Amino acid sequence: MNVLVIDDEAAIRQIVCEMVRSAGYTCDTASGAAEGASKLVRGGIDVALCDIRMPDGDGITLLRNCRESGLDTVFVMVTAFGSMETAVEALRAGAHDFVSKPVNREELMHRLSQIEALRGLREENRALRKSVGGPGARRYQFSSPAMCDVERLAGKVAPTDSTVLITGESGTGKGVLARSIHERSQRAASSFIAVNCGAIPETLLESEFFGHTKGAFTGADRMRKGLFLEADGGTLFLDEIGELPLHMQSKLLHAIDEKTVRPVGSESARRIDVRIIAATNRDLSAMAGDGRFREDLYFRMSMFRIHVPPLRERPQDLRDLIRHLLEGGTTGGRRLTGMDPAAEELLLAYAWPGNVRELENVLNRASILADGERITLADIPAELSARGNAGGMSVASGPVGDLRSELRRYEAGLVYRTLAAVSGDRRQAAQRMGIGLSSLYRKLEEFEREGLGREADFRPPNDT
Repeated sequence: MNVLVIDDEAAIRQIVCEMVRSAGYTCDTASGAAEGASKLVRGGIDVALCDIRMPDGDGITLLRNCRESGLDTVFVMVTAFGSMETAVEALRAGAHDFVSKPVNREELMHRLSQIEALRGLREENRALRKSVGGPGARRYQFSSPAMCDVERLAGKVAPTDSTVLITGESGTGKGVLARSIHERSQRAASSFIAVNCGAIPETLLESEFFGHTKGAFTGADRMRKGLFLEADGGTLFLDEIGELPLHMQSKLLHAIDEKTVRPVGSESARRIDVRIIAATNRDLSAMAGDGRFREDLYFRMSMFRIHVPPLRERPQDLRDLIRHLLEGGTTGGRRLTGMDPAAEELLLAYAWPGNVRELENVLNRASILADGERITLADIPAELSARGNAGGMSVASGPVGDLRSELRRYEAGLVYRTLAAVSGDRRQAAQRMGIGLSSLYRKLEEFEREGLGREADFRPPNDT
């Protein structure tokens, strides 16, 4: 917490400030009501230990003015005039409590610890309200070995305060993994603040990260805490960290190493307790090698690295992931019962260059178009079907029939193309399509019986 001692007696300011600092809090002083008002209006003061009687004004008037200005600083009044009337007036004006001179150290520490606990409880309640029904409410269980390893690494690092660097292509779920690490950490009850480093104008980066005082620059009509102070006690997720310019990388490294931030326009630094999780789809090692990313920051950020593989490299996850997204109601706000086999087979055969984000978008669109409670092949974007067929073998030929027949022919084509891609290895083909081996044998028998072609007709020419 940041504490301001407001008193016209220099000796009292010095003694009380030493008490506050010895308890681990940041402390500043003001010699009267006017200087106190000037420092309070800049913002960033958590607690004001304020004398009631001062030559240039009284503490209760200062408290009322702060309340009218919308400042949320907690006031504890310090007075030698410990009458009940003065105490009641201070409490009615909005003071949290009062202490009498000479200030007793144990009593003061007790008041400050109460305030700190109250502030922490408020932040915890805010975080819990945000998390109810949030992304961490249902955690998807992966099937692929690669993602199981990602989950294992996340589970190991989550309880620690280690910095984490998450790498991977766009849309692979790096942000979801970062939030999952936070929710499994000892900071779960505190804030998880996420920021896209590439989305902030360069001229506003320092203010966004570290905050600013009122009047620090043109347009700063009010105090701003900044991302680090908003995440104090919790986790700050720096997405696309590779987009930060070099001068900001230097300031970021200093804040992480020193555990302090200095708001723009402020004369004093604030201590912070923030865990950093960063993510990027760029090669930071190569960027550090050619001077586009600070090497010392790269080493600091990559203390513990987790790579999220693209969706095309973990087809085992795809079928259950589709069902998870449908059942979770994340597709256009509708809860669908599932999708027709042909539509599902098309999604399973697609390479998903946009990864999980592209899959969510496709399911969202399909759920909006679906007439019933199931997604059909007609609800899947046409361009997906075209790209899915690119370079592949043609679907079994035959006259165009009704929708059910066409879907059956398309399903047969998908199965045969998958078999051709794995040189006829039925076990591998079944695994790639996410179906059982016995189901594949049954489908092949049905396709041949229905005149939709034989497996031999779709083998590559050199296959023996």
